[in-house]
Amino acid sequence: MELAQAHLKQFGRDGDIIVPKVSTATVEEAASALGVIPARIAKSLAVYDATKEGALLVVVAGDAKLDNRKFKDRFGFKPYMLKGEDTQRLTGHAPGGVCPFGVPKGTPVYLDDSMKRFESVFPACGTSNSAIELTLPHLEEYSLSLGWVDVCKDL
Repeated sequence: MELAQAHLKQFGRDGDIIVPKVSTATVEEAASALGVIPARIAKSLAVYDATKEGALLVVVAGDAKLDNRKFKDRFGFKPYMLKGEDTQRLTGHAPGGVCPFGVPKGTPVYLDDSMKRFESVFPACGTSNSAIELTLPHLEEYSLSLGWVDVCKDL
């Protein structure tokens, strides 16, 4: 959580991280711990970036599923999710806590349109029991997002 906390500090939001006493590692666990519907959990999908050695993150709504065709059409390569042993090394965060905050410099972060249904969402903050509530404009700013994409299956 230190990486995410340090990243959020530059926006004055490091004190807003929520740390439930239970796991938030899965969408269902996070929704239950935070008292929200699963769709409002902003899950960070980490894929191997075929254009360079590293990861590419796409933050999507908790009920969204990646559409391989849309992803390939947008990014030019088929998405392969990071393996557990590569997740920490390439994102700075362990599985269950991957988030768009405090990632290695140069890691591209995109936000999926599936989240646009909500005024605010809850991304993780680097651990399997942390989150922060952010409006979409704040998520866009704090994640240093390269923009909005449509790479999930239609809901």
